[in-house]
Amino acid sequence: MAFITLEGIDGAGKTTNLEWIAEYLRSQGLEVLVTREPGGTPLGESLRALLLNQAMHIDTEALLMFAARREHIAQVIQPALDRGVWVLSDRFTDASFAYQCGGRGIAEDRLGILESWVQQGLQPDLTVLFDVDVAIAHERVRTHSDPDRFEQEQLGFFERVRSMYLHRAAQYPERFRVVRTDQSISDIRIELKRMLSVLISE
Repeated sequence: MAFITLEGIDGAGKTTNLEWIAEYLRSQGLEVLVTREPGGTPLGESLRALLLNQAMHIDTEALLMFAARREHIAQVIQPALDRGVWVLSDRFTDASFAYQCGGRGIAEDRLGILESWVQQGLQPDLTVLFDVDVAIAHERVRTHSDPDRFEQEQLGFFERVRSMYLHRAAQYPERFRVVRTDQSISDIRIELKRMLSVLISE
């Protein structure tokens, strides 16, 4: 089993590739659970609705993200891993560092305390960072008919988020793989298949 997380700024192509990854893993005979953050549990989905639509203090935002994550780990992620199931999550803690630290300006060490408390050592085996220029991502998001409060942020916010994601990738090269999504879908899928094959064979 393995725990795989997908990350990237809004519009980077993360969601576009989520189901393809899940189906590829299943084609290799693996049992796969697909989940997301914030969310993944009934409580988490309720918190997601608040986080995406309700204005709040940045500390409240960070705490709610980690509250939803603790429930997600306890109720969904850890039980699945314990059963030998491969878990594929649309976002995890790197998103909190990118959006709440990079985007909002919360100090990294404060989130580090929450990370240690909530995750108790749990980290992804592989984190795929879908990366693209902010201007390209912004054009993709503009087509959304009902953007949430994160999607409505200005370009400068997403520049900071992207910068923090790339900082995290450099900080943890053993688990991060960066995939540029300004290339063709077929080339993206070739990259994904290569990295997934390595993980499966380990």
